[in-house]
Amino acid sequence: MKKFMLNIELHGLDNETRMKLLPKEQEIVKELEENGTLVDNFIKLDMSGIFMVMMATDSDDVHAKLSTLPYYPYMKIEIIPVRVVNSINQ
Repeated sequence: MKKFMLNIELHGLDNETRMKLLPKEQEIVKELEENGTLVDNFIKLDMSGIFMVMMATDSDDVHAKLSTLPYYPYMKIEIIPVRVVNSINQ
């Protein structure tokens, strides 16, 4: 597994739809956190999207895992492979 930083912007998601899908979105995000797929996530201040750190084998795997989210059809996703830096060994 590799670690990926995701810059996700939401497009075309009106507030009514966002609120309707939110409970299921939160439920799946929690499952992804609990199984170690989703390492961390940060909601953008302007609520336009989210930053995520995710474990996956490649970009296709990132999309496969995110496709379970109700917000996925509204996501524009920038996928950035990252390397873990261990500050203890520096």
